[in-house]
Amino acid sequence: MTPFLDALTRVPPLLAQHVLLAGAALLIGIAISLPLAVWSSRNEGVSRLALGFASLVQTIPSLALLALFYPLLLWLSGVVGGGIPALGFLPSLIALTLYALLPILRNGVAGLEGIDPAVRQAADAVGMTPAQKLRLVEAPLVAPVLIAGIRTAAVWTIGAATLSTTVGQPSLGDLIFAGLQTQNWALVLAGCVSAAALALCVDALIGLIERGLRTRRRGLWITGAALLLAGVLAATAPLWAQGSDKRTVVVGAKNFAEQYILARVIGDQLEHAGYRVEYRDGLGSAVIFGAVTGGDIDVYVDYAGTIWTNEMKRHDIPPPAEMVPAIGAWAAATHHVGLVGALGFENAYAFAMKTDAAKRRGITSLADLIPAAPRLALGSDLEFLERPEWAAVKKAYPLRFASATPFSPTFMYRALASGRVDVISAFSSDGRIAADHLTVLTDPRHAIPGYDAILLVAPKRRADARFLAALKPLVGRVGVDAMRTANYQVDRDADKRSPEQAAKWLENAIGL
Repeated sequence: MTPFLDALTRVPPLLAQHVLLAGAALLIGIAISLPLAVWSSRNEGVSRLALGFASLVQTIPSLALLALFYPLLLWLSGVVGGGIPALGFLPSLIALTLYALLPILRNGVAGLEGIDPAVRQAADAVGMTPAQKLRLVEAPLVAPVLIAGIRTAAVWTIGAATLSTTVGQPSLGDLIFAGLQTQNWALVLAGCVSAAALALCVDALIGLIERGLRTRRRGLWITGAALLLAGVLAATAPLWAQGSDKRTVVVGAKNFAEQYILARVIGDQLEHAGYRVEYRDGLGSAVIFGAVTGGDIDVYVDYAGTIWTNEMKRHDIPPPAEMVPAIGAWAAATHHVGLVGALGFENAYAFAMKTDAAKRRGITSLADLIPAAPRLALGSDLEFLERPEWAAVKKAYPLRFASATPFSPTFMYRALASGRVDVISAFSSDGRIAADHLTVLTDPRHAIPGYDAILLVAPKRRADARFLAALKPLVGRVGVDAMRTANYQVDRDADKRSPEQAAKWLENAIGL
């Protein structure tokens, strides 16, 4: 139970962010849905349009809905000249607000349309104005049905808010995603239990309000409302003491163990220099580069080949000694992003197989894989099959696998070990390659570019001498053997370490 109890100590600040996000989305959803429900109940055309739109939103997976608003806000920020945060709270708030509309709107419309016409006629007969009829007759009658919809929306919103981690908004999803990527099941359990407990508590308290209104017991619904407000204030207490701190910096990380480790190493360096550090973990490659260009994060580690192919749209493959300076010049000229330098190791895509299977089939290179591919299954990370590198590999080697399945990096290696897939798009700095006795296939046609780990900083940090001085000791310091060992400390099943512990080991190993 100790790892689980340790994981629970990380819950309060994330719970505060989660409650703030979900609560704000729910309140805005209610503010939009209530007048729209009244209008829809009186106009059939508006009803079809509003309910159709809200239903359409529900057909979009919540993760996709969150992701869609990031590029939209990034584009809008560019159009209006900046100032619109594309990462974190705002895209999450917009997506979750839209997600909350349908149950509130549908229940509101159904409740209003279900009122007995005789009741409305009686209100008209005594001379009530439309506003009086809505406030004194319709609202009390429809309130229990409407609040039932709010209960549903609250549970949906709290659950979907865990996915806001993917667009840089802290939430209980941070624990879940970090736990999945580092195989720390205590973190996953802590995140899931906390999110479920939050949803159940909110549902129960709103249910108390609903019951009080339905039974016309004023004390009951006031008690429910008071308890709900007190709970929100208590949950968000960790945010109260946080003021604006110009020395707070945000360190970004992608969604695998190496990134979590390096982010903590960077964070330790910055803390030693006097900065207060926040982390935005679990970001995708396209999201994280846009985040640093927009200043939503201050620093992160990327890989030369990723920037070269994804952002620069280059298809040639120069030597690393030429690629890294070219990336620095391009990033500065086009996005005002600063390149601090290369860390000293490469984490390239590398196709890998079980050694015994590779020997049995006589496969040592990607060229050897071509005739065998139709009988084999490929496993990749979540991004690879949509990346330019995969297109370049297929162009250089006409590979046609029997199947191709994306996994999170953790489960990709497990899929290979279990025999579900035969080949994986591994990472060259991953300690599991040696630990699992995998054979890395050579790339004789040089389809895969170099992937030197490089340190990028936001435009506002390019001229920050103190900030850059804190990061300079990392340049050229991290060797691939040390990085593999640190990665494996997090990825292995036995004697597992946290990214924070692995970061401390790495710092000692490289002499920081």
